Amino acid sequence: MNIQYRTTLKIKHTPDVFIAGGGPAGIAAAVMAARSGASVYLAESSGSFGGAAVNMLVPAFMQFENGVDFLADGIGREVHEYLNRKTGFTAYWPNGIPVEVLKRCYDDMMLASGASFSFFTNVIDVITLNGAIDYAVCAAKGEKFAVKAKVYIDCTGDGDMCAMAGARYEKGDPITGEMMAATLCALWSDIDWSRVSGVDSRALEQAISDGIFTNKDRHLPGMWHIAQNNGGSNAGHIYNVDGTDSDSMTAAMIAGRRQLPEYEHYYRNYLTGYENMNLVVSAPYIGIRETRRVYGDYVLDIEDFNNRASFPDEIGRYSYPIDIHAGQNTDEAYKKFFEDHYKLRYESGESYGIPYRCLTVHGFTNLLMAGRCISADRYMQSSIRVMPCCYITGQAAGIAAAVCARDAHTDVHAADTRQIRALLKKAGAFLPEYREDADT
Repeated sequence: MNIQYRTTLKIKHTPDVFIAGGGPAGIAAAVMAARSGASVYLAESSGSFGGAAVNMLVPAFMQFENGVDFLADGIGREVHEYLNRKTGFTAYWPNGIPVEVLKRCYDDMMLASGASFSFFTNVIDVITLNGAIDYAVCAAKGEKFAVKAKVYIDCTGDGDMCAMAGARYEKGDPITGEMMAATLCALWSDIDWSRVSGVDSRALEQAISDGIFTNKDRHLPGMWHIAQNNGGSNAGHIYNVDGTDSDSMTAAMIAGRRQLPEYEHYYRNYLTGYENMNLVVSAPYIGIRETRRVYGDYVLDIEDFNNRASFPDEIGRYSYPIDIHAGQNTDEAYKKFFEDHYKLRYESGESYGIPYRCLTVHGFTNLLMAGRCISADRYMQSSIRVMPCCYITGQAAGIAAAVCARDAHTDVHAADTRQIRALLKKAGAFLPEYREDADT
């Protein structure tokens, strides 16, 4: 049964740049667009900025650098230095993310930038006209309203705004549609970190043999140290989860909460240093690793990873390994993950380039994307999806949007990438092959 529903919406915001999502990509995009002179409005669905680190309690950023170069330079360095000043944080295992400090870091950055924003605000629809987004429709506490911008940036992670607009995308495995397993992360107390040593999975086979796990999952990323005697866990995969479907995510949240006591039993009884640990809180949102990959003007692929590719319109470089978590809980799937994860990785100092063309949404003249939904194949999505790379693509999208918004013709596909690269370089982005005489 269907109904027709019509309403009248006021246009509440008319910025140069509208951004959907306030995770690391959205923060980077908003701050850089505002610093570049654009008026900005960002809609965030939760009560704080931070995305996966805050709402999913993902305990680790993953790598900011490649052993030689600080790849997430620019916004990523600002975040890293803020956390280091406040807590002594360095992005190396076992150091986890100090969540509350990170929230304040993002608050401070956004307020200083002058960008406008609101929490508890969801993008629920877009209105398109002649291959462009005309309006974004938002639902917030107590109201629904429209936003009319010159340029729109999808930083939702799931490519929600692109999908609403009708952009072409793939989701999960291009043949089967299978997606990486999800994880419900959590915070724990009363860990004796002075006695913790070795990998967390070292006694996993024995525990599985002893029957303590309902879900016999052989992949345990582990626990990260978060302030004093606390830790953040990335433990327990939940399979067959669709991060774009609320019913699927509801079932995953229940399954995740049910298996956390099994991991508590494992850590307490099989590993040293965790004998007295207690569950403080599980994340309010299931940790999603993979959903949509939206088609852009270029699809970054595994050959680019293997070739350490460089591009004339390069907006940054990154180096995280290929990291496709198994989509099914089978020995064969885990073996495939293990082989790819340890085979498809770089030596110190190596990296691959990310072209601007991966941020431009095919078929839309005023729509950009940043974060884990950018134009890439499944292998590359498993590398670009982590937070430091979201800073890289976010800051590029923000600067590009500001550049396009200044011009009378805002077609993002025709943007002056020389100017974008020059502004990125000035902002601190890692562009080792940039040459001013060639790019300006």
